[in-house]
Amino acid sequence: MRLPKTAHTSRPWRIHEIAGDFHVEDVWELPTPGGPDDLALLVDQFANGEGDPVPSPVGRALFAIRWKLGALLGWDKPSDGLGARVPSLRDRLPADLREGPRGPDPKSVSFTSVYLTHDEWAAEMANRTVHGVMHIGWVPDGSGGHHGRMTVLVKPNGRLGALYMLGIKPFRYLGVYPALIRGIGREWERRAAARSAGAS
Repeated sequence: MRLPKTAHTSRPWRIHEIAGDFHVEDVWELPTPGGPDDLALLVDQFANGEGDPVPSPVGRALFAIRWKLGALLGWDKPSDGLGARVPSLRDRLPADLREGPRGPDPKSVSFTSVYLTHDEWAAEMANRTVHGVMHIGWVPDGSGGHHGRMTVLVKPNGRLGALYMLGIKPFRYLGVYPALIRGIGREWERRAAARSAGAS
């Protein structure tokens, strides 16, 4: 379920002090019910999960078109990525986060981990169009449980980046995010069932 931006901005996340110049693009509730200490399980799922991260033909087609356009227009060259066009957000981390766990890099998407805490995980990517952050927070659900909340933060690269974000907006909402959220939920259920079976 898509949430208002205040669902992210109203919480005392550490990412606010690190990426204050980034725009909150989207906030999504993840169907990942768990306990107070289960963020690590969700991070491991992003890093080592099985299956297609966007399990829909429309979503896969949109990603294929995006990568083809990126190759044709030179959007994804290493010279436009992290440490080249833009410095990594790790350069902004305060000492406690820099010295703490970094977290694993997600396997299925081109993000690099920035930091990991008990209730936050941030990963970043950059190309010619944007510098983006995927922030996963672990939040109470109001009835004794917890679940994940995914926020996408972006810093467009000039006019090109602003036009790019505007152009892909309907495709994200119609073809990418719904399938992505469903896929995260199904993988969470599968892994939870496997954990339960292993414990019995």
